[in-house]
Amino acid sequence: MPNTSTFRVIAELWKENRRSVVKHSTYCAYALILKTHLMPVFADSVFISEAEVQQFAFGKLDTGLSKKTVHDIIAVLKSVGRFGAKRGMFEMPSWNIEYPSDTAARSLPVLSLPDHKKLLNTIASDPTPQNIGIMIALCCGLRIGEVCALQWKDVDIVRRIITVAGTTGRIYNCDLMATEQYVSTPKTRNSNREIPMSPLLFKALNVVKKQQKAEKYVVGDGTKAKEPRTYRETFSRILKRLEIPPIVFHGLRHTFATRCIESGCDYKTVSVILGHSNVATTLNLYVHPNLDQKKRCISRMNKFLRLESD
Repeated sequence: MPNTSTFRVIAELWKENRRSVVKHSTYCAYALILKTHLMPVFADSVFISEAEVQQFAFGKLDTGLSKKTVHDIIAVLKSVGRFGAKRGMFEMPSWNIEYPSDTAARSLPVLSLPDHKKLLNTIASDPTPQNIGIMIALCCGLRIGEVCALQWKDVDIVRRIITVAGTTGRIYNCDLMATEQYVSTPKTRNSNREIPMSPLLFKALNVVKKQQKAEKYVVGDGTKAKEPRTYRETFSRILKRLEIPPIVFHGLRHTFATRCIESGCDYKTVSVILGHSNVATTLNLYVHPNLDQKKRCISRMNKFLRLESD
């Protein structure tokens, strides 16, 4: 059967098919990828070769997009292609796309121990609805969207447990053709989790609870979910006032995880607290044994085997 359908036609059918099976925010993310990246290049194509896709991927990397972003774009392209191929509308060759290898070790943004203590103690001494989200991220490892969407009903003062049950952010609404704030369930099923409060956080949350007039959201005025974009600005101002070197808000999550690993917490527990889908993600991001740790490991093995040591 000859290929008579263009990528544009197949993509529109694919979008409608996905609309009913994914969250609206995910659907709009797909629509934005198609509109911004794929349609300008492949809209009128009835066949797309591996060479064309490879060139496209390298071109996107050259514009400064991250490898993950380009990988996500290619994933949408492949999904549309498979959809068309399954219906006999599009020939789907096996695209084996290569990406440049990472030659340099990835450096995560993490607060130094003195700055970690300084920030934590400053907020603990005067917790407010505006700064409590920073303390929550630093004490529980929540993502900024999870912090801004946290509701008081998910803060169990009796059991001293925080339940992560939502997230918020700003997305492109493909129906309105504009961006809008959304509040939805967490990033993944594993992201829905319970996290114990430290005594310091428990005390701070009790103080903030008494300050707020509204009783829905923890961060901000309590009437609606705080915009992550504006909360990042609040965080930056606090760092500047305390003369702490700039760091992205997500660095608080990295700082929490790093301190957990440094203090000897087991990797599986840290992974569950962070809401990672598997422990391998935690290991790859945060566990990087130094030479001293390697020496202690070898020494323990030798002692276990009762071998002589020099």
